[in-house]
Amino acid sequence: MSELYDRIAPSYMATRREDPRLAVLIRDALGPDVRTVINVGAGAGAYEPRDLDVTAVEPTAAMRANRPPGAAPALDARAEALPFGDRAFDASMTVFSDHHWQDRAQGLRELRRVARQRVVVLTYDPAFADAYWLIRDYLPGFGRLPGMAVDEVAAHLGGAEVRRVPVWHDCVDGFLLAYWRRPEAFLDPDVRAAISVFHRLPEEEIQEAIGRLRADLHGGAWAERNRDLLELDRLDVGLVLVVAGA
Repeated sequence: MSELYDRIAPSYMATRREDPRLAVLIRDALGPDVRTVINVGAGAGAYEPRDLDVTAVEPTAAMRANRPPGAAPALDARAEALPFGDRAFDASMTVFSDHHWQDRAQGLRELRRVARQRVVVLTYDPAFADAYWLIRDYLPGFGRLPGMAVDEVAAHLGGAEVRRVPVWHDCVDGFLLAYWRRPEAFLDPDVRAAISVFHRLPEEEIQEAIGRLRADLHGGAWAERNRDLLELDRLDVGLVLVVAGA
């Protein structure tokens, strides 16, 4: 993961910003009774609750360097071996990170181990791959990437509630699912540079997909296939909050 994010980090902050609506959902999932939280795979610090005592863990130096002034200092450590005792924090959290861990199951068990009350994981449900036009029509190779069913994520946390999170059409955090109503965004190299899947698939596969998307946008085929999306404000494209201990 560190090598991947060494490539992503230089352009990450151009399009990856905290969406305040998503931040509210994450904070609500952590609950009103927590005071200390560990954020694992913390990156640049988006979605870290400002009213809590945050300990950040981030193994990539380039991402640690992106953390803004005033953010919690980030410890260089891996999710699979958190250097803290059992139940050291009221809660643990991870946002858009667990799919990059070398041993995802172990990392999830570590989140559960160090939390006294609650674990919150914002992640992707791979069962929804065919619900998203980008994956279904242009990037079928996404299915070759390692994944984990949401039920399995919940099981590694010792059981958890899965909360579906429809994505706003104007989401300001430029993750893969954010542009479901703004397909032209994927033609921008800066947008793609901050999304990990565009670094994990072969470059020729990416360029072929973007070429077809560009042609479909210019020729009207994309709008014809996806006209029903254009009037929606939110859409379930597979984003979920997995909440253990609620």
